[in-house]
Amino acid sequence: MIRDILIDLDNTIFDFSAAEAVALRHVLTDIGIEPTEESIATYSRINKAQWERMERGEIVREVVLILRYEIFFREMGIDKDPAAAEKLYEKYLSIGHYYMPHAEEFLAAVKGKYRIYLATNGIKEIQNGRLKSAGLLDYFDGIFISSDFGVHKPSVAYFDECFARMENPDKEKTVIIGDSLSSDILGGKNAGIKTIYYNPKAVPNQTDLKPDFEVSDLCDILPILERI
Repeated sequence: MIRDILIDLDNTIFDFSAAEAVALRHVLTDIGIEPTEESIATYSRINKAQWERMERGEIVREVVLILRYEIFFREMGIDKDPAAAEKLYEKYLSIGHYYMPHAEEFLAAVKGKYRIYLATNGIKEIQNGRLKSAGLLDYFDGIFISSDFGVHKPSVAYFDECFARMENPDKEKTVIIGDSLSSDILGGKNAGIKTIYYNPKAVPNQTDLKPDFEVSDLCDILPILERI
């Protein structure tokens, strides 16, 4: 029986893609560039690729934050300061929130039945700002943000730190829920806990990584938790 749940934040509880687009539109407007669908899609692609490089251990978080804007501005032919754009982006991203479908219903259903911990790669100020905006800061039994740890998902070191703060939970009774195969599911496998892959768009899994369970709706997780 599951006792402890680790759950991802971006594109699992919060719709990060929506928040990212809104924040980037504000940034581009502030620096005098008209935001377009093309520029939003280009930035999103670049940003995703750089975070995936970090997950593979190729670059560190501090490099990701500036490099994504350097590449974006170069591809778009924009002559602006990447560091200044990053500061604006962090400001806008840390305010407001957008839920994934049924995220609120799922959280309400598991609250009080399990110990729930947030496990997220990201920046403390941004993640805490969004959680505060949504009224979720006091919801979790623990909030584990990679920038606090100095290590990130999917590394074993990240999960070891989580487990230490959870007072060494029974791994057989622990599960991680998340939308990323390369971060959440691989991390869960590395840590020796059960994995539930949230795949709302039913994107084909073309990797060798097989989660224990896969769902397209967060509410479909509820009966899984009850039977494992």
